[in-house]
Amino acid sequence: MSHRVFSADRALRAVAVSALTVGLAVAAPSAARSSTDAPHAAQLQQLARKLVAAGAPGVIVRVDDGLGRPVEIAEQAPWTRRDHLLKAGDEVRIGSSTKTMTATLVLQLAAEGKLALTDPVEKWLPGKVPDGKAITLRMLLNHTSGLYDYTEDAAILPSILGKDRRRWTSAELLAVGVKHDPLFAPGAKWSYSNTNYAALGAVLERATGSSLADLVRDRIARPLGLKHTYYATDATWRGPHAPGYEPDAAHMPPSVPAAFRHFAGPRRHGHVDVSGNDPGWGGAAGAVVSTAGDWSRFHTALMSGKLLPAAQLAHMRTTVPVDPRQPDGPGYGLGIQTGTTPCGTFWGHDGGIPGYLTANVTDGTGSRTVGILVSTEIWAEFEADPKIAKATQALQIAAICAMFGKPVPAAAQAG
Repeated sequence: MSHRVFSADRALRAVAVSALTVGLAVAAPSAARSSTDAPHAAQLQQLARKLVAAGAPGVIVRVDDGLGRPVEIAEQAPWTRRDHLLKAGDEVRIGSSTKTMTATLVLQLAAEGKLALTDPVEKWLPGKVPDGKAITLRMLLNHTSGLYDYTEDAAILPSILGKDRRRWTSAELLAVGVKHDPLFAPGAKWSYSNTNYAALGAVLERATGSSLADLVRDRIARPLGLKHTYYATDATWRGPHAPGYEPDAAHMPPSVPAAFRHFAGPRRHGHVDVSGNDPGWGGAAGAVVSTAGDWSRFHTALMSGKLLPAAQLAHMRTTVPVDPRQPDGPGYGLGIQTGTTPCGTFWGHDGGIPGYLTANVTDGTGSRTVGILVSTEIWAEFEADPKIAKATQALQIAAICAMFGKPVPAAAQAG
């Protein structure tokens, strides 16, 4: 998204659009015993270290090419070791990748006949969304509703910064978004908005009578055995987790606006540890916690048809262009996006929430997956740190190519 946490898939789109053109290693499995070959594994480790050297407090990489044991890498800056010894299996806040899970829940209910993608939002949330008779659930899912993004409203900023500990409900987050005029007529074009998923959260709760936390647990996490995946209901973690950091005000990149320079949390080596801040303001758009391994299992189950019947999976994978100037470029489906790199076409999502920038992708079958964490995020929202941006993009491209078992093209390495 623009100038707020929860990037509008900026990280993945950067890989898809531009691909044509020194930390301490922690307990990673040996490349010799992994399915990804030794050159790929060595390159990924080197790129992860370069990203830490560029300023990232920590990096987790997991690549599974579907042929054997995945490569897992964890790198961290020396100063972070006093807080936690980073492991590839640590829990992380996955931010907007939550949308893929929320969309899966909606599509499961559609398959069961409990709702329809053509339902107007007015049917489920009467009087809560202006022009709700013209906005369908599909438009919410693929960001073509025109609703203003609630995370752009100043009322949310204290929660984003960790200074306001209030628990936001789906209805409250939706109300913040719809206070503003819509950006365009329903269905007219595409614009990423977290308000769409706040509305979907409220619909899910209304249609099932269950909380989002219970739906994630009962319909996805437990059936798939995802022991470290849950919808956060407060600031606490359930297992070992990767600390997330943002620069303190004195070390914040100068292009970050004043309103976003003061995060709450303990001070560490010119940074603020934001791990204890409540992600509840993310709601159905971004409050899920998971691990790289759990999300790989989720993607495999999703894309192979274990979570959705064929018809609903086809709906999920029906995309609209994210850039009208590139009708054949990156596309957004129902809670998932797709893009093409020199090594292959991926499906997935990224997530940005303070302290955590994640990218989780898979191939079209779910047999190959990538999970990447960078444990700082505000730089991405304001394009404020070219060094970290360049190093992150290089790692993402290399990881996706490793997922497909292909070398990184020379042009991408040079870029």
